[in-house]
Amino acid sequence: MKITNGNILIFTGIMHSLFGITPFAFGKQFASFSSSFFFKISEGLSEFPLLNGVMNYENFAAFWFFYFGLLVIPIGFLVNFIESENKVLSKQFVTSYLIVVLLGVFMIPFSGMTLFMLPHALFMFIQNRKLRLKLNNDN
Repeated sequence: MKITNGNILIFTGIMHSLFGITPFAFGKQFASFSSSFFFKISEGLSEFPLLNGVMNYENFAAFWFFYFGLLVIPIGFLVNFIESENKVLSKQFVTSYLIVVLLGVFMIPFSGMTLFMLPHALFMFIQNRKLRLKLNNDN
């Protein structure tokens, strides 16, 4: 398998989701979710503090950790497709990705955003810039 930005994102998404269900992360919560066949894992808006609810933050974190991984996978496929067709990603996409990652690094400094996604975002930004400069020079 060729190492591409899309494949890196697909791998990241798969590993994020799989890690989320392990005992090292949110295995306890996912075991609990399975007792209801993953249906209604929270009380939704009735848990919202503004409505005098009490949020189960562990379940909330478990869901979003797992779900984020699932969301990254199709983005990886899209990036793979764009890179295979155009060879260069749009400047807006790469910049947006870098900004989102930097925001995550700022908010949760000791996390996968810092250890894995920041190096990838910087690599993608530099690589894309070099490709754009090369394409401009060739024209």
